[in-house]
Amino acid sequence: MNILSIQSSVAYGHVGNSAAVFPLQRMGFEVWPVNTVHFSNHTGYGEWRGPVIPAEDISGVIRGIEDRGVLPTCDAVLSGYMGDVSLGEVVVGAVGRVKELNPEAVYCCDPVMGDVGRGFFVRPGIPDFMRDVAVPAADYITPNQFELEFLTGVEVSTLDDALEASDKARRLGPAVVLTTSLRRKDAEKNTIEMLAVSGEAAWLVETPSLPLEVNGAGDATAALFLAHLMRSGNLSETLSMTASAIYAVLDETHRTGSREIRLVAAQESIIEPPEKFEAKRVR
Repeated sequence: MNILSIQSSVAYGHVGNSAAVFPLQRMGFEVWPVNTVHFSNHTGYGEWRGPVIPAEDISGVIRGIEDRGVLPTCDAVLSGYMGDVSLGEVVVGAVGRVKELNPEAVYCCDPVMGDVGRGFFVRPGIPDFMRDVAVPAADYITPNQFELEFLTGVEVSTLDDALEASDKARRLGPAVVLTTSLRRKDAEKNTIEMLAVSGEAAWLVETPSLPLEVNGAGDATAALFLAHLMRSGNLSETLSMTASAIYAVLDETHRTGSREIRLVAAQESIIEPPEKFEAKRVR
């Protein structure tokens, strides 16, 4: 299966395509990465070098792929951080073209906008574009809790709140909503959760909360969720495998004290996690 992944890229570390492409390839997917920036490192370091790729150049790369006659074989489009609205329009336009050529293709949008404690960290206009254009065009979305609350206007404190917000997000257009990094008041202590909601059921998985702050885990999560859902079509299995794999990566990252997620070191655990966390049906 072929995935067109339109995201940022870094030379050092793992965010954007640099976090998504490798695990997708290890799972056996053919990935066509289209890079929106090529930085020396992620911006969390405070300093970085490298170019932002103009939207017209990104569009040209996608047109070049279409010139090869392969877009009808594209099974999915994956997107993450969008630097500005012009890039968002290129992404959504590419999704429309892929679906025109292959109506069975799906679009997974990670609506990167901000996080709890940090607020928004994207340019003005991006949050509205995500809510009004990108999310309605998506089949699957993978917001964190902060992003889910923005998209829906629902403050999430309990599981019922999270379910209500997920249902409201689905009414925007996506068939499946995965909420990552869910922290609710009525959860077990020292845990972190993911909640996956479709029209048929809602599934929750919890893992231990590790004391680390790293970039790129959300990008890898979105990629793995898309891959497992495409492969199995089973939402509970997808959620279990995604959470288990990401936990294994983060556990290895924490064990080594790395500032970057340890995708290569934990690559076998991406395929076969040493610890499986069961997804529980909550509706």
